[in-house]
Amino acid sequence: MLIFCRRIIINKPGLLLRKGPLILACNHPNSFLDAAIVADLFRGPVYSLTRGDVFKKPFYRKLLTSLNMFPVYRTREGPENININYKTFTVCRRLFKKNGIVLIFSEGSCFNEWHLRPLMKGTARLAFSSWDENIPLEILPVGINYSSFRRFGKNMFINFGEIISKEDFDQNEAEGKKYQSFNQKLEEQLHQLVFEIDKKDLPKKKQLLEKKPSLISRILLFIPAFFGWLVHAPLFLPIKNYVIRRTRNNDHFDSIVVALLLFFYPFYLILLTAIAIFTTQNFYFLLLIFILPFTAWAYVQVKGQLDK
Repeated sequence: MLIFCRRIIINKPGLLLRKGPLILACNHPNSFLDAAIVADLFRGPVYSLTRGDVFKKPFYRKLLTSLNMFPVYRTREGPENININYKTFTVCRRLFKKNGIVLIFSEGSCFNEWHLRPLMKGTARLAFSSWDENIPLEILPVGINYSSFRRFGKNMFINFGEIISKEDFDQNEAEGKKYQSFNQKLEEQLHQLVFEIDKKDLPKKKQLLEKKPSLISRILLFIPAFFGWLVHAPLFLPIKNYVIRRTRNNDHFDSIVVALLLFFYPFYLILLTAIAIFTTQNFYFLLLIFILPFTAWAYVQVKGQLDK
């Protein structure tokens, strides 16, 4: 993540130490990376709910399961899948009883944009069903923002809101009214945490998303950054072009690029190091295992940060 995320800016970093039972109620701009990065930042394990249709493909199912993700289905994806949601919510309540943390994308869908979409009822259903079992569950609104959805190495802004609890609602209201009240309270907070930027508004992107390196940093990192681009281009560019073709009509570009690099990059490092040692008979080239990732990091620090 040190290479994929150029910088991670968190408004309330102390909340990363918080324990459950807790729901992280997030927006969803960037596929499974949203859950993977947020979960990685918390000290304790974080489980997350992810659109169920992604689990149908073996590769994604194995990857997402390894990242503590559970499937949930939307109504439009077929009523035959609703029972899976009940099972997933049951698993979540068991985790809450063990002080677990569950991340849920309250919008119910993923789009690469700086905009909060209408909230679905899933977060409210999970919260009230947990409160019905006397679980002292709390909800933490989380706004996730990226400087780019197409550039590798980006700034990420994670904004935490104020805790929402059972005491904030009238438990005697009708179910529909309770869900409406819950979504209204959650939406009010998320609107303050999620950046609202038109894709064509470059000045506002620069104002909110860009973090320019100092002149000294750019001078010091210029040579390792150039070397980093030169050495990593034979791996990155083919992967990038392949993923562009595969994700032409969806919003999973970043996630697939990162997944492929996580798999191939260690082999690439070993290959380059082995070639250097074999051709020179100098075992000092074992240091390339550490030097090459540094050059990649250096390039990420000085490259462009925004989608044009």
